[in-house]
Amino acid sequence: MTDHERAAFERLLKIAKSDAGQSRRVASFILSWWNASSLGGFDLADLFAVDQTIAADMGTIFVCLGRQSEPFYPEDYETEIEAVIEAWRPEIWAESQK
Repeated sequence: MTDHERAAFERLLKIAKSDAGQSRRVASFILSWWNASSLGGFDLADLFAVDQTIAADMGTIFVCLGRQSEPFYPEDYETEIEAVIEAWRPEIWAESQK
């Protein structure tokens, strides 16, 4: 990730870990990248329901992913993503801790 992309992702993570009105949508976006099959996908229509700055950060991540020739995951942020899973997918988090 470039510095610009990393900054965009970190802004999205901050929103996903908060209790703001758009947090659920941002969390779904991040979690769909992390593991869509177990954490759920991201509805592109949710782009209409987030602020333009958030949508732009999501777009930055889409472009980042599109440049990759191999699957790429934000493993450096595993702890933060686990906090998002715990907050927004508590049943999945609880099952993973058994």
